Amino acid sequence: MASQCPPFEFSGKYYHVSGDGSGNCVRQNSFFEGKAVLNQGVGYSVILGFGAFFAAFTSFLVWLEKRYVGSRHTSEWFNTAGRNVKTGLIASVIVSQWTCAATILQSSNVAWEYGVSGPFWYASGATIQVLLFGIMAIELKRKAPHAHTVCEIVKARWGTTAHIVFLAFCFLTNIIVTAMLLLGGSAVVNALTGVNIYAASFLIPLGVIVYTLAGGLKATFLASYIHSVIVHVVLVIFVYLVYTASSELGSPSTVYNRLLEVAGKSRICQEPISHHGQSCGPVSGNHKGSYLTMLSSGGLVFGIISIVGNFGIVFVDNGYWVSAIAARPSSTHKGYLLGGLVWFAVPFSLATSLGLGALALDLPITESEASHGLVPSATAIALMGKGGSILLLTMLFMAVTSAGSSELIAVSSLCTYDIYRTYINPDARGNKILMVSRGVIFAFGSFMGLLAVILNKAGVSLGWMYLAMGVLIGSAVLPIAFMLLWRKANAIGAILGTTIGCVLGIITWLSVTSIEYGRVNLDTTGRNAPMLAGNVVSILTGGAIHAVCSFLWPQNYDWETTRQITVVEKEKSDIPPEEFKENKLMRAKAWIVKWSVGFTIVIVILWPVFTLPAGEFSSGYFTFWAVIAVAWGTICSALIIALPLIESWETIKSVLLGMFTNDKLMEKVEEMNFKLHSIMSAIPEAEKFYLLEREKAKKKEVFEQEVVSIPA
Repeated sequence: MASQCPPFEFSGKYYHVSGDGSGNCVRQNSFFEGKAVLNQGVGYSVILGFGAFFAAFTSFLVWLEKRYVGSRHTSEWFNTAGRNVKTGLIASVIVSQWTCAATILQSSNVAWEYGVSGPFWYASGATIQVLLFGIMAIELKRKAPHAHTVCEIVKARWGTTAHIVFLAFCFLTNIIVTAMLLLGGSAVVNALTGVNIYAASFLIPLGVIVYTLAGGLKATFLASYIHSVIVHVVLVIFVYLVYTASSELGSPSTVYNRLLEVAGKSRICQEPISHHGQSCGPVSGNHKGSYLTMLSSGGLVFGIISIVGNFGIVFVDNGYWVSAIAARPSSTHKGYLLGGLVWFAVPFSLATSLGLGALALDLPITESEASHGLVPSATAIALMGKGGSILLLTMLFMAVTSAGSSELIAVSSLCTYDIYRTYINPDARGNKILMVSRGVIFAFGSFMGLLAVILNKAGVSLGWMYLAMGVLIGSAVLPIAFMLLWRKANAIGAILGTTIGCVLGIITWLSVTSIEYGRVNLDTTGRNAPMLAGNVVSILTGGAIHAVCSFLWPQNYDWETTRQITVVEKEKSDIPPEEFKENKLMRAKAWIVKWSVGFTIVIVILWPVFTLPAGEFSSGYFTFWAVIAVAWGTICSALIIALPLIESWETIKSVLLGMFTNDKLMEKVEEMNFKLHSIMSAIPEAEKFYLLEREKAKKKEVFEQEVVSIPA
């Protein structure tokens, strides 16, 4: 007689007796089993419906601002948003820009692989770059206040050769970020709804192209805020669902007990877990094989790779420089610090809920499903059914499109100012630049879909791309930082460090892969050891070569040529002149250095060190950890939703008054009356009497003609 499967408390539906007559209890092969949870109609409705809504709504908001606030839609405004964006919106944009597909998907994947250390290292390893970039943003305001792109500054300081090298690395960064967005987005849309993965790759960017074409950088900022609101609302729903509301989990103690059980050796497993296996059994490289410990060699290695790789994706992505350019001088440093701290909550809180939730529910997720970012989707479905999958799909679409719009503007500004205006038409005026900017947005938006199709065809996954980015672009990080921070940094060192560092990083990456695994393919190159070696060699070699060359042949630069970068069209600004004063900017720099370096030390060194004595977390310790995740996610969500509205309340009020009271028309009438009164007051009394008498005579003549023309 065939034996029965043990009555597993919470995951019995994923086990069944083998149908071959052996009576063995086997685990379901995969969570999704190649089947879509939702029908294709839902998928197309989300992609096309949300895309059309945001294209129309964001364009309408931009029109309202133009109509009732008086914004002039020049090329400068299109690419810099008037350089007048306040703290809350800058922070919201940073959060939205940095919340890409990988943030939502890959963070939960590493939680599934390494336990509690995964979400922490993902969050801390990708937060410090944004915090420290605040220093670069203030230096930008001091030393190149009229720049449009980071490469404009490179050319002004180091000349044409360096300009071309860094332009290539900036484009490569935009391509990598775009690839991660669409690889993750298309994979989840395909898994949840069955929409063709190649069709999803082309359709997801569609709405983004429309509203970015219509409103430029300001449209992307407005859309990013709306996207950020939706992402954080869904984040809070999922966090509270896992730790307070669901019947399957519902409390930190329940999650804790089930994580202990899943890691137990007595569980029925198809195979023990490695970094590339299914989630059952003890975790290789973790203290006692537990998911409930920060003593995780795999988690630590991932953290180092994440730190190195994410420096490249922030410092070498022109999108972050464009956001700094758009900010008010008084808002720049605060916006980046706030944005970094709020963003920390997205991977940390979300993955601590959905990633650990997948383990606690013992979902039969396969390595392939996890590498394509399907861990949070599986948890959402297990807890909420189709409603969970729709929420996750909506959240992901918001993340992909908001980050995608930032990449469109980043590429557009590089092509417009660093190629067209620099090498093709240096005398180009505003209307021509605006036309080129929009043309590039359309072209790159179309290319985004093609790129995702090519990578999907090649079998490249989101996880592989995330780990590889530091190898490919990390060598440019320190030279770009030296450009604004170190007067001795020279051009030849920047060129050699960036190019040689990249080449050595790739050689190291592939060599370690070959030595360690005996073969070089997508699977082996995506493993931790070769990725770690390649990432570290790339970033350190790039910086070391540049430093040595600069000490040998110092430039002793004074930033005079970067300050001479000019705007194409002068914009009327309401920013007080004192915000540009050197002493005020130096105080802002001292503030951001203190707080960004301080928070970096806390979240990368002190926090993990203080967890080490805990070893395997106790129930109380894990409850405290979960409370931090819930509280951080809740407070930051409320802050990032409310602050931009509070700061922009005067503008919102002006628009509402204009829409519902014709306030703008009345202002125009009053302005005309004032001008007429001024003109009349300047005319002598005799001339006024003559003009009035002449006006009376004209009116009398017109009246008599009308009377004569009336039929008898």
